[in-house]
Amino acid sequence: MEAVTIGLDVAKHVFHVHAVDTQGQVTSRQRLRRGEIVSFSSLSPCLVGIEACASAHYWAREIQRFGHDVRLIPPAYVKPYVRRGAKNDAADAAAICEAVSRPNMRFVPIKSVENQGFLMLHRARGLLVRQRTMTACAIRAHFAEFGIIVGQGRQRVEGLVDLLDDEELALPATARMALAVLVNQLKELDRQVDAIERELAQIQRVNPMARLLSSIPGIGPITAMALAATVPDATMFRSGREFAAWLGLTPKQKSTGGKDRLGRITKQGDSYLRHLLVIGARNVVRYPKARSRVGGGWIEALLERRRPMVVAVAVANKLTRIVWAMMTTGEFYRAKAAG
Repeated sequence: MEAVTIGLDVAKHVFHVHAVDTQGQVTSRQRLRRGEIVSFSSLSPCLVGIEACASAHYWAREIQRFGHDVRLIPPAYVKPYVRRGAKNDAADAAAICEAVSRPNMRFVPIKSVENQGFLMLHRARGLLVRQRTMTACAIRAHFAEFGIIVGQGRQRVEGLVDLLDDEELALPATARMALAVLVNQLKELDRQVDAIERELAQIQRVNPMARLLSSIPGIGPITAMALAATVPDATMFRSGREFAAWLGLTPKQKSTGGKDRLGRITKQGDSYLRHLLVIGARNVVRYPKARSRVGGGWIEALLERRRPMVVAVAVANKLTRIVWAMMTTGEFYRAKAAG
């Protein structure tokens, strides 16, 4: 019998295939090289499961061209189906084949080439921002070794950069050289981050979904573009709460015996999107004008009994639900009435 379900474990060069028929009987176990994936073109259209990992979106698009129904599965949902004591690529392919056939399995949407390119800009910007922070901290620490102390913050580091040009400052020539290298690196990182942010802003202005999401308080061009590229189809989530849970912004449940116990947020899902949403929510909580557009009375009541960061996470949860509603309906944001 022909295979109706295939589990494909992808890697850099060697892939493993596990195929079953309509009765669940194994029809094929194969080990393929990268160039042999073209063999999928000779198969009748079937369901192909791939673990959502590096290069998975590329291979999903390639195999889709042969007429197959390709679905990406989060690695955490595949792990329960791996046999105990048999952790290898062939066992992983069998587990993927089993997981993709489950009726209640959740899948990752396959990203287009354009969306992957947009997200690559975000990843590159995140890396550069981390490097910039490290460089600024190194400059501050090296100046501190010579008794020159400043507070935290990027603007304080810029003051240290100006001090480096002071000839009366008692610094060894070697220290000046080392600091000059770090200062030049900091300036170059600033230039590169600004270039990526300008490109993202330009893309956001012509992307309909990103423009739509930018009307929400606390959602800027960078967050809007990241949401539009990461979630091409919001209807895969049944509700805004499910979308917020996917981003890890809902409380952990430890309920039993009819007693509901809620803990901290799960922090599951896309950490980058969650990070951007929480930053935007902190700005909403901080500024009264933005606060009033989301629900000033509700936020102020929360601030009376909770710490600002806890309130910011609650606001991020609310913004996420608003994002889902707007992505599914296509309507622009309507500011909440004051009160």
